[in-house]
Amino acid sequence: MLNADERKWIVKICKMYYFESMTQEKIAAKFGISRPAVSKLLQRARDEAIVEIVIHDDTLETTDLENELETAFDLKQVLVVPTKDLKEDFVYSTVGKAAASFILRTMKQVERIGVSWGTTLYHIVKEFPFEKREGLKVVPLVGGMGNDNTEIHSNQIAYELSKKLGGKCESLYAPAVVETEDLRNKLIELPHIAAVLEEGQQIDIALVGIGNPFACSTMQQIGYLNQEVLQDLKQLNAVADINSRFINQDGDLCDHPIHNKVIGMELEQLKAVKLVIGIAMGVHKVDSIWAALKGKYVHVLITDELTASALVNRLKETR
Repeated sequence: MLNADERKWIVKICKMYYFESMTQEKIAAKFGISRPAVSKLLQRARDEAIVEIVIHDDTLETTDLENELETAFDLKQVLVVPTKDLKEDFVYSTVGKAAASFILRTMKQVERIGVSWGTTLYHIVKEFPFEKREGLKVVPLVGGMGNDNTEIHSNQIAYELSKKLGGKCESLYAPAVVETEDLRNKLIELPHIAAVLEEGQQIDIALVGIGNPFACSTMQQIGYLNQEVLQDLKQLNAVADINSRFINQDGDLCDHPIHNKVIGMELEQLKAVKLVIGIAMGVHKVDSIWAALKGKYVHVLITDELTASALVNRLKETR
C-alpha cells in the first residue's frame, strides 16, 4: 500500500510521462534514478489504478465479427470493413481501399495473381495504390468480352491491376459464357486461350467475387443469364456464382448445362489454389457468401460490416 508521499511522487512521474510526453530517460535524469526504476514506478501506477489506460477502439465490434466467422468456417482470416455509418455511395470505395491494403500486405512473395470479375473487384483495383512489383503477372480466371460494362470484365481488371503494380498481365480473349458446349470445347483448344487457362492453374493468389444470380447480378446485367436459365437455377436452389459457376445453399456445384459453356477456371481447380480471397458485400449476398464458405471455396473473406453482422446473426440462429 502506497503512503501519501509515494503516491504523490508516482503521480508526478505519470503526469510527466503521459501528459508532457517526457521519455523515461529524461524523467530518470531529472530525479537522479535509473530508467528501469522509472519503468517500475509507471507499472506500479497501473497496478495501483493510479493510471488506467483506455483504448477507444471503434473496430472492436468488427473484430468480434471477424473472430466469429473465422472460427465458424475455419477461415485463415476475415476482414470486416467498418461501414455502419457510411452513405451507400462511399461503401464501395471504403471496402475497396481496405481490401487493396490487405491484399498488398498479403502478396509479398507472390508471382502470379488470378482475378475474376465484378463490381466489387473493380472498386478494389480502382483503389489500389501504384506500387512497383517487378516480375508479377496478373491472370484472368474467367473469360470476359463485349461492349457492356467492360470495366468489370476480368481482362480489364487484370490489365488495370497489372498497371498499378507495374507487372504484366494475360488476356483471355473469349466470353465468360458461350452459346454452345461445342463452341466452348473448340475455343479452349485454341493455343492462346489454352495457355492462359493453364497459367491460371499456376497462380499463388486468387481474387474472386461472390455473386447472387438473382439480385444485382453482373452476369444478368451483361446478358449471360436469361429468364429461362435463371428459372432453372432457382429450381436447383442456386444461391451464388463464383467464376461464373453456380453453387447451391450447401456449397455444391449445381448440375446445369451452363457450366459446359463457361470458359474459365473450374471450382475444383480454384480449391487447389494456395490462397483464395473472396470479396463480397451487401446483405443481398448473405446466402451467396454463406454457400461459398460452406463449400470451402475461399480461405479469406473480405466484406462490409452490415453483411458480416447478418452472417453472424445467421450463425446464432443455426446453433
